[in-house]
Amino acid sequence: MARLIRNKLGLTQFVTQSNILGFNLGLKSCNSRRLLETLAFEEVRSSNSIDKPSDCTAFILHGLLGSARNWRSFARNLSSYLSTNSSSEWRLVLVDLRNHGNSAVVQGLHPPHDLDNAAADLANLVKSQGWDWPDVVMGHSLGGKVALQFAQGGSSGDYGDSITLPKQLPYLHDAEQLWVLDSVPGVVNPEDSSGEVEKVLETLQSLPSQIPSRKWLVEHMIKLGFSKSLSEWLGTNLKKSNDHETWAFNLDGAFQMFNSYREKDYWPLLGNPPRGMEISIVQAENSDRWDPYVIQRLESLTRKERDGSEGKFSLHVLPKAGHWVHVDNPKGLLDIVAPRIASLK
Repeated sequence: MARLIRNKLGLTQFVTQSNILGFNLGLKSCNSRRLLETLAFEEVRSSNSIDKPSDCTAFILHGLLGSARNWRSFARNLSSYLSTNSSSEWRLVLVDLRNHGNSAVVQGLHPPHDLDNAAADLANLVKSQGWDWPDVVMGHSLGGKVALQFAQGGSSGDYGDSITLPKQLPYLHDAEQLWVLDSVPGVVNPEDSSGEVEKVLETLQSLPSQIPSRKWLVEHMIKLGFSKSLSEWLGTNLKKSNDHETWAFNLDGAFQMFNSYREKDYWPLLGNPPRGMEISIVQAENSDRWDPYVIQRLESLTRKERDGSEGKFSLHVLPKAGHWVHVDNPKGLLDIVAPRIASLK
């Protein structure tokens, strides 16, 4: 049975600036080598025994303006599947990216707020916890491109000798897996997009820093023409502060990350994945993010002949789902990713 690890105070495990003072809200004591400010995270294990060592690790990265908690339900289901269908003991790490969730209050995540630094944050988290490089990295939307940057930086040695690609084996079942969920891998031209994200960000920037209430926000956003589902989701990103509400994310920093997301191009990485890695893109069937030319280019990569000196690429279509893949069709997403993750040895 999957288990969400919590500390003795009942708080979900995450790393915070308290580590600098020698405290650790996790389950293991921290030493001087790991005293650095790192990303907040939650951890789900595939075993009820929190003391049992993990053989494999998967990172799950949320999208723009989201947080780790958005993926709790999916992570529990994935962990439950792995507990009965994998011989390995899995640790699923749900990360709050910089400027988001509990990482928004971490002081050591300095600008520029771009994908390069967001990916370097992941490497620092790995180092701070003494983990091996994750066997699986799964990212949705913005998180998908952070995952691609993490893979690119790791394969290029950007994170030092202690962070390297692990098993450089030619067999698919021994490969690392990188899952990019409904995230366009190339440069995103504003003229080719609906502009909805930009409109949301600009609208949020125009709002007062202190929101009267969640109800007020939802009603206000609906009046401005946004959907009820989007408005209610934005409301979940508020946190109580005295007699008002404030954002659980750093809006300006998130805006900078979105600009970096639009500018980054990972087509070369998809065309030549590092040996020992499989990069898989999941395209949501009803998503409005995909230009026909982009889909054709991805399909052509699946037909590319490879000689074993490089990694692999695959493309999957998630039916009956828009951009919010883990909400629209969580079972379908699980059916795509879980068996392949379980195949890792």
